[in-house]
Amino acid sequence: MWEKDINIHEVKEIRTRTNVYFGVGAIQKINDIAKDIKSKGIDKVIVMSGRNAYKATGAWDVVEKALKENGIGYVNFDQVTPNPTTHHVNDAFKMAEDFGAKAVIAIGGGSPTDAGKSVAILLENPDKTAEDIYDFTFAPVKAAPIISINLTHGTGTETNRFAVVTNLEKNFKPAIAYDCIYPMYAIDDPQLMTKLSPKQTRYVSIDAVNHVVEAATSLVASPYSITLAKQVIELVAKYLPKAIENPDDLEARYFLAYAAMMGGVSFDNGLLHYTHALEHPLSAVKPDLSHGLGLAILLPAVVKTIYKDRSATLADILAPIVPGLNGTPDEASKAAEGVYNWLKSVGVPEKLTDMGFSAADVDKLTDLAFTTPSLDGLINIGPSGNSRELVRKIYEESL
Repeated sequence: MWEKDINIHEVKEIRTRTNVYFGVGAIQKINDIAKDIKSKGIDKVIVMSGRNAYKATGAWDVVEKALKENGIGYVNFDQVTPNPTTHHVNDAFKMAEDFGAKAVIAIGGGSPTDAGKSVAILLENPDKTAEDIYDFTFAPVKAAPIISINLTHGTGTETNRFAVVTNLEKNFKPAIAYDCIYPMYAIDDPQLMTKLSPKQTRYVSIDAVNHVVEAATSLVASPYSITLAKQVIELVAKYLPKAIENPDDLEARYFLAYAAMMGGVSFDNGLLHYTHALEHPLSAVKPDLSHGLGLAILLPAVVKTIYKDRSATLADILAPIVPGLNGTPDEASKAAEGVYNWLKSVGVPEKLTDMGFSAADVDKLTDLAFTTPSLDGLINIGPSGNSRELVRKIYEESL
C-alpha cells in the first residue's frame, strides 16, 4: 500500500555509494550533472551506448543538449551489444583515448554501463587491455568518473561495483567487482523504460529477482541483503504483470526500476552464487541468449538445490510468487515448481533445450563454470557446496 503515497513524478535523490536521481523526469538532472563534472575540469567524455535505444527513448536529445550547453565535448561509441565483449571495450577505449575523454557516460541497460565501467578503468590504466581486466592480471584501484543513465529495470549495475564483459575467444564471461567503478551519478527515469520490448521487460525484471534470491542466500548474506530481497520480489510480483499488460504504465515502470535498483544494492552486499555463475557460460557460448532468460531457465533448479540449506529465508522472500511455503527443507520440489509456475505466468516457460542446448553440452558448461575467471568464487559462496556434481545437476535439471 505504501506505494500509493509516492509521487512518481517527483525526482528523488537516493544515496548509495552512487548518487541516484530517481523518478519520472529524472533525465533532466543530466543538466546538473554536466555542470558538476565541468566544474571538476571534465570537458571531454565518451558516451557508451547501443545503436538505437539511447536515441529511441529520447535520452540522447537531453544528454546532448546538456553537454553542448556546458561546453563538454563528446564522442559516441554506439556499438555496444547485449553481452558486451572485450573487443567493444578495447575499441571504445581507443576512441576515448584518442579524443582525450576524461569521463564515461553510459546510456542503456547493463551492457553499456558494464562496458563503460571497463573503459573507465582503461582510461586510468592505459597500458592495460580489456583482456587484462577480465583475465584478472591486475586489480585496478583507479577509474575515470562514470555516469550511468539506465534504460532498463533489471541489472542494478548503475548502483554497484560490478561489471561483466565476455571474452569471445575463450568463451569466458567473468564478473569484476572494484570500488573504483561505482558510478559517480546514475539516472533511473521510468519514462525512458516504456520502450522496452515485452520480452526484455520480462527478462530484466527476472534478472532483478535472481539477484536478490542469490544475495539473500549466499554464505555472505546479511540481514540487509535479505530485507532488500523481500521488498524486491514483492514489487516485481506486483508490478511486472502490470507492465506486461500496459508497457506505458509509468507507476509499474517506476516500482520495477526501484526494485532493480535495490536488487543491485542487495547483491553489492550479499553477492551472487549459482544462478549467475552457471548462466554466464550459457550466454558466453551463445551470445544471443538474453542474460535474464538464461537466469530464468536456471532459477527453479537452483531454488530446488539450495532450499534445504536456506528454507526459512526462501519461504519468506519467495512468498509473493510462491505462497504457502512453511520454510521446512522437505518443500524443495514444491518451491522449485512454484517458481517455475510463476515464470510461466509471466510468459517465460523456456528450458535449456528450447535454447539449443542438450545433455551433450553439460560437460563443457560445467567446465566453463569452474574455469572462467571469478565464477568459481561465486560457486564457493553458494549455500550448498561447490562440487562439480552440484553444478552438473543444476544444468541437467534445467534442460
